[in-house]
Amino acid sequence: MTAQSNAPNVIIKKVKKVQGGGHHGGAWKVAYADFVTAMMAFFLLMWLLNATTEKQRKGIADYFSPTIPASRVSGGGDGAFGGDSVFTEETLARNGMGGAPGDPGESAQPDRNTDAETEQLKALEEMLTGASGESMVSDDVLRHIVTKVTDEGLLIELFDIEGDPLFYEGSDRPRPLMRELTQMMAEVFALVRNQVAIAGHVQSQPLVVASNPNWELSAARADATRKLLEEAGLVKERVQRVTGFADRKPATDNPMAIRNNRIVLVLLRSDL
Repeated sequence: MTAQSNAPNVIIKKVKKVQGGGHHGGAWKVAYADFVTAMMAFFLLMWLLNATTEKQRKGIADYFSPTIPASRVSGGGDGAFGGDSVFTEETLARNGMGGAPGDPGESAQPDRNTDAETEQLKALEEMLTGASGESMVSDDVLRHIVTKVTDEGLLIELFDIEGDPLFYEGSDRPRPLMRELTQMMAEVFALVRNQVAIAGHVQSQPLVVASNPNWELSAARADATRKLLEEAGLVKERVQRVTGFADRKPATDNPMAIRNNRIVLVLLRSDL
């Protein structure tokens, strides 16, 4: 018979502590989201560089470039424009450091001048084509005109239509239609001071001849246009060049099309 022990029973309790670390944290999710966003932006950039032209990329860059001028000189007022209004174009163009050499405002001035001239040429284009709601040219005359603002300036084509040419056939004698057109052009050109270039073009002839008359005819028509413009009031000194291109630069795929009989007037940009 064994003796009973009066010693108390010892109970050992093990407690497992769970700490909030490792995979239970949320910081890694933020870092992963940032990484995925950066990779998406990178691949989007690579796609844009590959899928767009140089002109389109420049347009995208211009879209994201700052449009609010930052001036180091106070204009005496609050706001980003130093007290100037966004409508005071002439005032904004004069802001800067007084034309000091090396000042950023000095290099930006030609860009603003170019943009202002482009807007002015576009306004003239709208006056001719009636895009603004009113046209200086009648509908019957308007169908002989095509306009386009280019790097050279405002290009205006006056061209023949079947049964309604600008000059009498085979000559440089203008028809009444051409006189009306040049009168309108002179009135429009009087609104600006840009110099003018005139070019004559004619259609190809179906027969090959020993002496090609197209050179003389295109040059004669261009010069006749110059005289009409000057008679209508255009200052003679504004005409920079008068050129005949014969049938060397057709406006259509068919060099013998009557559409190739045309006079091209260009209001040249002032920086050319």
